[in-house]
Amino acid sequence: MAMVDGGELFGRALANEGIEKAFVLCGGHVMPIFYGMRNAGIEIIDMHHECAAMFAAIAYTRASGKMAAVVTTAGPGVGNTPAGMMDAEAGCIPVLHIGGAVAMNKRDAGDLQDMSTLNLMESCSKWARKITSTYRIPEYVSMAARYAQDSSPGPVYLEVPTNLVGAKVDDEKVIFPEGYRAHSIPSGDGDLIEAAADLLAGAERPAMIIDDGARATMGLDAEAVAELSDYLKMPVGVTGIACRGMFGNEGENTLLNTNAIGGADVVISLGCKFDFRIGSGAHIPPDTKIIQVHTDSRQIGFNVRADLGIVGGAGPVARQVLNAVKEKRNPKADNPWTGAPRPGGSAGLPVEYSETKTPAHPARCAGEVARFVEQEGQDWNVVVDGGEALVWMIDATTAYRPGQIQSQSIGPNGTIGAGPAVAVGTWAANRKPVLLYTGDGSFGFYSMELETAARLGIPLVCVISNNSSWGMIAIAERYARPHEYEKEGHCNVELPHMVGYEKMAEMWGGYGEKVTDPEEILPAIKRAAANGKPSIVNVEVDDVSLSRFIAGYANMLKPSS
Repeated sequence: MAMVDGGELFGRALANEGIEKAFVLCGGHVMPIFYGMRNAGIEIIDMHHECAAMFAAIAYTRASGKMAAVVTTAGPGVGNTPAGMMDAEAGCIPVLHIGGAVAMNKRDAGDLQDMSTLNLMESCSKWARKITSTYRIPEYVSMAARYAQDSSPGPVYLEVPTNLVGAKVDDEKVIFPEGYRAHSIPSGDGDLIEAAADLLAGAERPAMIIDDGARATMGLDAEAVAELSDYLKMPVGVTGIACRGMFGNEGENTLLNTNAIGGADVVISLGCKFDFRIGSGAHIPPDTKIIQVHTDSRQIGFNVRADLGIVGGAGPVARQVLNAVKEKRNPKADNPWTGAPRPGGSAGLPVEYSETKTPAHPARCAGEVARFVEQEGQDWNVVVDGGEALVWMIDATTAYRPGQIQSQSIGPNGTIGAGPAVAVGTWAANRKPVLLYTGDGSFGFYSMELETAARLGIPLVCVISNNSSWGMIAIAERYARPHEYEKEGHCNVELPHMVGYEKMAEMWGGYGEKVTDPEEILPAIKRAAANGKPSIVNVEVDDVSLSRFIAGYANMLKPSS
């Protein structure tokens, strides 16, 4: 009779789900799970903070399409993760989070880290349960995987008391479930598919918009989106981040990253949540016909009417619509209705991305990073973090391949500071070098995860767009409340001037450089890249230039007269 402990059962059960990576921070309550995962061949990547482990897992899943596990210890270990869990839920990212807990016979007895973490995680998880029997660990892992990866994916949580993890049971009596999960992506109703094809085939100005909710339901049909775009010469706007690059090289075909819903007569949305990131749909003309496709029926009609609401996966529906459109009309042969596609890459950037003033315009800093990626890093991972820094950089990015561009800040929660953790998770998906672009405020959240990157041997260049402030708020407030600013100055939004963050790289043998001359930004990035270790280029930028986002935000904040 072979005896196995709960940690071994976790390892085998997770491996059965196809989980290859686990992002963790060690703790006594969960150590047997670590050994079980190691024995099962799961790569364990240990972080400096539990929420950083969540962000890394999210990025890994977005980049690879594979679910990851996160393992955190009891009490504050679990308690550090809700921001990441909420981001995973908002972004439709399946993550299996396993948290430790005190032994069942010591609950409510004042034991170390005896906290009601299950109640906490129920508020930010799609599904959460406490395991009450060592024998049932594989059963609960299979249930969690099923909930996490259904047609509306999201994060799930399993809590396990430490006595169950360490307990040994008869291996022959443990049941590993089989055949308990669907593997197909839902397809749309045939009549609605035909109706959608009729609208698109007859449209003069068709446009598509795709959000993160399409990532998990694209399947093997991403090519159908590109084919439909090409057949109808239809611009494809990609909001969020998960689907950037999935439909082709954006440098070669800018139509695959052109949001034109504001001028369309027919709009088809795939996996979209019409929240503030898409203007809650307010930019769509009132007489435009709107086709909404989502596996979550609750998102169809949210903030925006659905003239046709199709419950189905983004990929299968796109494929069916394409086939139906081909039966109804010939392909369009002229330019798109939006005009000849703009130049791809850095050649198509607005004039401010080449601004020569000192301190550097924040767009110039972002533009130099875009030029580096275009010239030397088309296969690099690009991670974008921050508030105002993010807006300038996202507008400059070009995706040359799927999963190349990653960010937490661009999601529905606007989470800043996760960049170093996202860099680790993205690298774990493909082992490619990473360019991390961040603001100086956001850099401070998880900057020690650059040590994680150094420990893992990740070639990483971190470019800090440093305006010595919490720039998004500082700039907006200056323009929104000028009288307050002129009278008393800023209110708790300034940071010390040009802190020498580049010196941190010395700790692990990386390269660090402070840049004040815009002409030296690109050469400094190249010098940092040549180092091969996590390196930091700290660039001084001005604190007055308004991005397109902040210009609108500042106007909203202006007091009414």
